[in-house]
Amino acid sequence: MQQLLDLVNQLALQIPNATKQQTSVSEGAVGWHIEHSLLVITQIIEGVKRSDASKYKWSFNFSRLIILGLNKIPRGKAKAPDSVLPKDNLNEALLLESIANTKLALEELATCKKNNYFIHPYFGQLNLPATIRFFEVHTYHHLKIIRDILKCS
Repeated sequence: MQQLLDLVNQLALQIPNATKQQTSVSEGAVGWHIEHSLLVITQIIEGVKRSDASKYKWSFNFSRLIILGLNKIPRGKAKAPDSVLPKDNLNEALLLESIANTKLALEELATCKKNNYFIHPYFGQLNLPATIRFFEVHTYHHLKIIRDILKCS
């Protein structure tokens, strides 16, 4: 969990760059990538908390094995659900509030059982350890995009 918290802190460090954008890298500005990453974490945690750990059932998933194993999400291949797409009114105060909310949600996640889970559209059921791994890979993916935006700015 510490690695994930470190990644969230890295997102927070990028808030001063929130308005920077490079369409050759991504349609979204730095702030969009920060907020999207935070929305993914907080919304999935809500699902994990509501899940019934006794209903978790592991199954093999090749995509999950490759993506989470290689720590790499291919760019531009997946479409995020509307619920985790940031609104257009992003500003520094909103991003700081989202960072704080995410850290609180992570504290709540630490109280969940190992087999609390959420259902990922491509990876299927992810229990708590796999969910945390997904958060790490997904957040790192967006931090790499942010770095590429800043490199080109």
